[in-house]
Amino acid sequence: MNDDARSLLIAVAATAVAALALGWFLRSHLTERSRRRLQRFFGLPDNSECLLVVSRDTGTDGAIARNDVFALLELAAVIRTCGANSRLISGEATGQGFGERTEFCIGSAVANRRLAAHVHSLLPGVAVNTDSEPGPDRGAFLVGSERYRLENGSVEHVLLARLTAGEQGHPVFLVCGQRSVTHQAAARYLARHQARLARKHGANGTFCLLLKVVNSQAYGPDVVELVKDVTRAATSPAPKLTTSKDL
Repeated sequence: MNDDARSLLIAVAATAVAALALGWFLRSHLTERSRRRLQRFFGLPDNSECLLVVSRDTGTDGAIARNDVFALLELAAVIRTCGANSRLISGEATGQGFGERTEFCIGSAVANRRLAAHVHSLLPGVAVNTDSEPGPDRGAFLVGSERYRLENGSVEHVLLARLTAGEQGHPVFLVCGQRSVTHQAAARYLARHQARLARKHGANGTFCLLLKVVNSQAYGPDVVELVKDVTRAATSPAPKLTTSKDL
């Protein structure tokens, strides 16, 4: 091999190495930028702590419902990517305020007392029918003037909200469903669509979405549709209603 060929080979090898290094740098940069955006949206900088608040089934020695466990796993992956830590507490046990740290509150207004308090305080335009007696409106959501009924195994609704409150302004994520299968569906929707939600509502924005799980009897939590963005109706005070057990 003469000197010209050797020089050409060295130049090609150096170019290839530089291209690989540049590609690695760009991928690392884009990955880190995406992670920083994720951290801003969820209010979870490195080594921060968040709360996972769930309801416990009093009929099974305080165990967490199966679908709620799956919802927690969806959120745990997000928290781990952000480099944050989490603490699991019961919605019945906690007595602390909100805004000091990011919180994910999951459950129904019947089983999770803290979630019910959040809905009352932060979503004044939402009413949840908590009547224990059978009836067409049992478990229904009233958002503004629109009522969304529960059809077991067919159409089940869930509210997914990102709200800020308190002096420090860390977000509170609410997953308030008509059945536990909707909690997993909403947590998965949040994890998968967080980038689009951040673009639409802003990294520090407030939103409340009404989702529905279609035919969970056949498909479980996998078929989820966005019914509508109900932010304005949910965060605006609603007129007094005469229903007996609405929150």
